[in-house]
Amino acid sequence: MTTDGRQHSQRPGLYTEAERKRRDETVWTLVQGILAPLQFVVFLISLGLVMRTLMTGEGVLAAHTSILIKTLVLYTIMITGAIWEKVVFGQYLFAPAFFWEDVVSFVVIGLHTLYLAGLLFGLMSDVQLFAITLAAYATYVVNAAQFLFKLRAARLQMEAEAFSAMEVVQ
Repeated sequence: MTTDGRQHSQRPGLYTEAERKRRDETVWTLVQGILAPLQFVVFLISLGLVMRTLMTGEGVLAAHTSILIKTLVLYTIMITGAIWEKVVFGQYLFAPAFFWEDVVSFVVIGLHTLYLAGLLFGLMSDVQLFAITLAAYATYVVNAAQFLFKLRAARLQMEAEAFSAMEVVQ
């Protein structure tokens, strides 16, 4: 409460107690926990294949295949992440706690979709497609860092709440 008796509209942390409970109870948290590292491994492999192709001109098909796999994993994690957000926060996307992560995720998806359109409709050269991919991958790294920061913030929030609870007991 403020000094004039109004409620603060600011969140107490990343999750309210109810949101944390829903997060911990839903299977979608486990799904995200599996897909996120899988996506990172696919990203690293694909990045290596794309860089190899750009440097040597070899392995064009392998590079494109890896980008398509990365895109499939990305779409899967975005759909399941939206379901997770609905379960935990009550809305499919742009919940206040993850608003900017969702915004950057859409940039990543947009770049991957641009790559797909360019590939499927033959609108761009391989070099142009790989340039779009590298932009998508750089944005993905930013997005992954955002989510890692949020994981750390959630852990710190839990530790602070546990510490406060111990102080109250003493």
